[in-house]
Amino acid sequence: MDLRRWNVKHVRLTLDGAAAFAPFSRDAAEIRAQVGSQAIEALLESARADIGADIPALPAELYLEYQRNGRREGYEDAQRARRNMLYRLTLAEWLEQSGEFVAAAENLLWARLEETNWAWPAHARTLDFPDRPTVDLAAAMSGLDLAEADYLLGDKLSPELRARIRSETNRRIIAPFLERNDHWWLHTTPAKQVNNWTAVCVAGVVGAACYFETDLDRLAEIITRGLRSLADYLDTFDSQGGSSEGPDYWSYGFGNYVVLAHLLAERTGGQIDLLDLPLVREIAQFPVRTVLTQGVWASFSDSDSNPSFHPGLLSYLAKNLDLPALTELGTRNDFGVEMFNQFVWPLRQYAWPLPDKAVAFGGTPHDWFADMGWMISRLDPTDPKSLRLAIKGGHNDEMHNQNDVGSLIVVQGGKVVLTDPGRGRYSKAYFGPERYANIMTSSRGHSVPVVNGFEQAEGAERAAEVLSHSNGADRDELALDMAAAYPAEAGLCQLQRSVSFDRHEPGGRIALTDRFVFGGEGGAFQSVLVTPLAVDIGAGEVRIGGADGGVKVRFDASQVEVSTEHHAGVEKQYAPSVDLTRVLFAARGRAAQGEIALDITPI
Repeated sequence: MDLRRWNVKHVRLTLDGAAAFAPFSRDAAEIRAQVGSQAIEALLESARADIGADIPALPAELYLEYQRNGRREGYEDAQRARRNMLYRLTLAEWLEQSGEFVAAAENLLWARLEETNWAWPAHARTLDFPDRPTVDLAAAMSGLDLAEADYLLGDKLSPELRARIRSETNRRIIAPFLERNDHWWLHTTPAKQVNNWTAVCVAGVVGAACYFETDLDRLAEIITRGLRSLADYLDTFDSQGGSSEGPDYWSYGFGNYVVLAHLLAERTGGQIDLLDLPLVREIAQFPVRTVLTQGVWASFSDSDSNPSFHPGLLSYLAKNLDLPALTELGTRNDFGVEMFNQFVWPLRQYAWPLPDKAVAFGGTPHDWFADMGWMISRLDPTDPKSLRLAIKGGHNDEMHNQNDVGSLIVVQGGKVVLTDPGRGRYSKAYFGPERYANIMTSSRGHSVPVVNGFEQAEGAERAAEVLSHSNGADRDELALDMAAAYPAEAGLCQLQRSVSFDRHEPGGRIALTDRFVFGGEGGAFQSVLVTPLAVDIGAGEVRIGGADGGVKVRFDASQVEVSTEHHAGVEKQYAPSVDLTRVLFAARGRAAQGEIALDITPI
């Protein structure tokens, strides 16, 4: 199914004769049975506490904090608290059908309707004019939140409130989506590629319209516009279904794509099926192919090593695409509703809980994403403590870009020993002109060389060329030409990074070699490894971590000298700060050419 081939007339035909839209049952008896009494009672207890609780205030002063000091947490945390109160109250009434939670839910719904902006401060930056609302991730989510709450609570809500919900959802997200072309996430342009925003925003707007829009001609226009945006979103994945945004944003962006796939299938009687594409089946397996060991994933870009995967998403994909490994990633049902930004996930966890499996899938021996240049190697997938490697090529203008061409990750003993540290704290500076001053996004925070004192530069032309790749039962190998990642001032003529993952060696062995050639009189060259663990430098050997998770790095001390650079308390988003140590392997002297060879084995 080519999403770009749909037109308004064709979509309109799918809406004629479709059964009544019923994406979720309003009879929750079956859901209560599958969730279990313990989780239901915990939810009801929390929702009863919400009945008498104050609604967190969202004054203009709090919204404008981001504009004034670059911090976004104050407003977002208060808004998230509002959302989760509403989610708990809505779920409790849906499951209990007692009327006990309706009045409190109505108060929360009115409060959300009265917010000047639905968009987050980091995206709108200032308060919206009434006739020009910002349609961002949070605004789109809000529209779908209200639509699904309205659907579950139905006529228990007052007619005035239900009418206002429809009016505000149309004013704030549906009409601007249909009538304006200034949303950067609507389509890829020569200036900017779309990313996860497209899937989230389209799912929120089109999903809300599936619930609310009664004019089928208008609904057909909304859906058609959304399908064409989603076609651009699917183009961001490589041919194996990989995303340079990493597993975290797979869960967010592709997760919302799947939310809309469900709603459109229900709204059109299955005639529009967003899952019925070969590439989508490949994309669905991305978390299966990027797991390093149980509970640890490749953390390239603004993704972390321990991403959260929504149980309802994994369960739905596993069932509808026959991908049982998605239920074996170690994710467990947690029916608490505390830290969600979207109602779609707690609702779908209750509707589609994961089967209770003790299995935690640890990957296969080798995965390769050719278009992105990602190689993932595992010594023994059945042993979660065995050696694992991930390395990327790519370029420095990727989605949620970090300057990380050639970055590598090593896991041993179930621990991340050599890290790609993932995402830093999301602030005004983090997404502004100062982005690459942050150690998390600059090449300083990655296990890549420093050349004549220069870090990697940003830009699509700052790319790796894959020279060779091979894999077999005993060995995986990848060779990259990385010279283009560095500015001309670095004086490089050549820089080739070669890595081999040897399964034949007991315990496994990683050989990392950087070969460099300078123009002119030569220059200074450092190979760098980044770790969150303790470092001990010895004669010809560096120990990183310990026996419960660590590696020995051997080198030729006659050619290489070693030092460290420590960075304490590096801020992260949604996670505690981390301490990072850069281990610097410097070529002695200023040679015109040379190599640094590092031999990495478990302690």
